Amino acid sequence: MSTESTANHLGQRVGVPLPGWRAPARPEARVMTGSHVRLEPLDAVTHGGGLFAALSADQTGRMWTYLPYGPFAAAAEYRTWLDAQAGSQDPLFFALVDVGTGDPIGVAAYLRIDPEVGSIEVGHLQYSPRLQRTVAATEAMFLMMSQAFALGYRRYEWKCDALNTPSREAALRLGFHYEGLFRQARVVKGRNRDTAWYSVIDAEWPALRRAFERWLAPANFDAQGRQRERLSALTAAAVQPLRAG
Repeated sequence: MSTESTANHLGQRVGVPLPGWRAPARPEARVMTGSHVRLEPLDAVTHGGGLFAALSADQTGRMWTYLPYGPFAAAAEYRTWLDAQAGSQDPLFFALVDVGTGDPIGVAAYLRIDPEVGSIEVGHLQYSPRLQRTVAATEAMFLMMSQAFALGYRRYEWKCDALNTPSREAALRLGFHYEGLFRQARVVKGRNRDTAWYSVIDAEWPALRRAFERWLAPANFDAQGRQRERLSALTAAAVQPLRAG
């Protein structure tokens, strides 16, 4: 694995060489399609109305607490925000669309894209109540992670407010490794934010990909749509041998 070390001619420990390393291409704003969800490049005209309606089902505004923006009081206000983000290359935003109905039900983005070191982050997750805790929500993260590693990125990051327990639990369920706490990392909505850092690296991805594919397989769900195996158990088993010691 790339986290190992070797010695240089002075006897000092240094990182292992990466022969043939080339910076990967930046991810493109292209459609990614799964069985349950389709990721489309975010477009305010195409997705704005549907997204605002879907996100407004969260009447308490709970989903916006840890995001640096929102909630939005009116569709026009949200549309203005979408217009400002839709042309961005970093963050690179996608609308999460229900494959069955064509309805936009969430948002996600790549951000802090650094091809020179092979690092990329996923974030800006806006999951409507209709998307939360669904197979489509997990599949969306699988599709984004798959594209990042297929492009050649070495490191895939997840960061969140350290007080955001659901996000921290989601990171572990998806197979991310907790790396530590960055104290007083940001000021968000006038409040201190300590940031929890998580990652998956390329050496771990093949085993994690198999865990996702096993969980997403139709055979993993009964006639009522209940999972037979938990993703958290599959991902933990996949990465444990790689992270031991």
